[in-house]
Amino acid sequence: MRRYELMLLFRPDLEDDKLQSAVERVTRAIVNAGGALTKVSPWGKRRLAYEIQHFREASYFLIHFDIPPAAVRDIERGLLITEEILRHLVTVIEDHGAVSEEEIEEAAPARRDDADEAASEDDGADEDGGLDRADVPAETDAADEVTTEADDKPDDEPDDAPAAEADEEES
Repeated sequence: MRRYELMLLFRPDLEDDKLQSAVERVTRAIVNAGGALTKVSPWGKRRLAYEIQHFREASYFLIHFDIPPAAVRDIERGLLITEEILRHLVTVIEDHGAVSEEEIEEAAPARRDDADEAASEDDGADEDGGLDRADVPAETDAADEVTTEADDKPDDEPDDAPAAEADEEES
């Protein structure tokens, strides 16, 4: 199971009892999908940065929960069809957990070795800190390299199109 954070923006015109029942429906859907609630935080009404469905404010709720990743899509589908919710955002909370001392000792020498290798490699800079001429790609004039079929013909030659039409008329 992963830990997720769900930010909900509810319509500001909802009464308190309807707002609580909408939050309960969302939390019940999380629990029914096999999740476990960690924290439910009401943030109150806040002004929106821009209008959403003609509303300038919304009631915010933040919900932390643990759930299998496959069940998140079903939760979001239910949130999308709920009329009381203006917007929602589900994010994964990065929880690295406890690190043992053995893992720290194993990782520390590897980091030192990587740093030594990076410092010893030639980075293309000479003594005064500038780049060598060989490290800079040669500039080319793209206009000189691009040619079209029309550029290959002399200006005094007629186009092939009228000649092709004349050939079709003869046959």
